Amino acid sequence: MQNICQIALMNRIAETDLILNADGSVYHLNLHPGDIADTVITVGDPDRVAGVSKYFDHIELKKGKREFITHTGTIGRKRLTVLSTGIGTDNIDIVFNELDALVNIDFKTRTVNPALRSLNIIRIGTSGAVQKDIEVDSLLLSSAAIGLDPLMHYYRQNLNNDEQALLNAFKSALPESNLLPYVASAGKGLLAALGSGERQGITITAPGFYSPQGRQVRAVAAVPQLMNVIQQFEFNGQRITNLEMETAGIYGLADALCHQAVSCNVILANRATQVFSKQPGVIMDHYIQYLLEKTLDVLRST
Repeated sequence: MQNICQIALMNRIAETDLILNADGSVYHLNLHPGDIADTVITVGDPDRVAGVSKYFDHIELKKGKREFITHTGTIGRKRLTVLSTGIGTDNIDIVFNELDALVNIDFKTRTVNPALRSLNIIRIGTSGAVQKDIEVDSLLLSSAAIGLDPLMHYYRQNLNNDEQALLNAFKSALPESNLLPYVASAGKGLLAALGSGERQGITITAPGFYSPQGRQVRAVAAVPQLMNVIQQFEFNGQRITNLEMETAGIYGLADALCHQAVSCNVILANRATQVFSKQPGVIMDHYIQYLLEKTLDVLRST
């Protein structure tokens, strides 16, 4: 079977399928081909973009539209882009399709380039741990993610045997409900490069912050057992470690489009111990610097 990310559209892509602005930039991100580096750091919060790019030696580009803010620059001789996605996998659908278009589609002819370009995409985001032994203010990389959102049901996935077994096990652990999860994995090369020596685990990507993450405020939860299922799930020595709102979509679309992606989770809360970080801004800044240096080490070695 042909790998889905090797399938290229040979026909012209319609104006309503890939929308461009009047200046030729891609519709939502407001970027032109050439505006982004081969290594892209994504953050959820638009205000965090400047918190990353302040460590660049030079910033060549600053652009923004809605919640999508982009800075491209260099540290030494290495070119990097940092881009805000906003919250949720609906925004990931926009960001990843438009990032891919910027590097793999000729905007003039509206056809796919004959040689496809693969990006390294590194998410630096916040997350909540679900296991008591995962410390607040620590770092965790997602080896795989289980999506409780519907995004990847709109795209064809080719799961390997391990991914399918993990998905089947999680489905079996769920109580009867309308939930239809999917599974996606980190890019193996990028995870190996950035994940050496780091805690790793399976991440749950939720389509909301409150009931979809097992919180109870006023509206009554339809799956009140969800947090218990997540905390108790185990498969082949693996367990679910944390909750957030983008990683499964990032991994699923990166794989579908032949990009490498890894999600780096700064643990600011622990749902099992009910502890929240007392200095979230300081902790995030620490890990931004730490992950930038690790990223530069990877780029220097390639």
